Amino acid sequence: MAAPNSAERKACWEARDFFWKCLDDNKDKSSTCHNFQEEFEAKCPAQWVKYFSKRRDFLKYKEKMQTEGFTPAEGPRGQAS
Repeated sequence: MAAPNSAERKACWEARDFFWKCLDDNKDKSSTCHNFQEEFEAKCPAQWVKYFSKRRDFLKYKEKMQTEGFTPAEGPRGQAS
């Protein structure tokens, strides 16, 4: 597969942005944003879809850590090392 040209990249990024906005507006309910997701997947190479999905998850996780902070999980108690 050839690399997307400038117009194809722009169409992909716009489709991604519309899909992500829909998810943000609907509290990540992907069923509500099905049409946007289909368009995003149709306009972007599969590798890009995978990358952008992981990127969104990372950005959401990072945002959560910045707003809520990190609470370490409690390990087993009373065990000698």
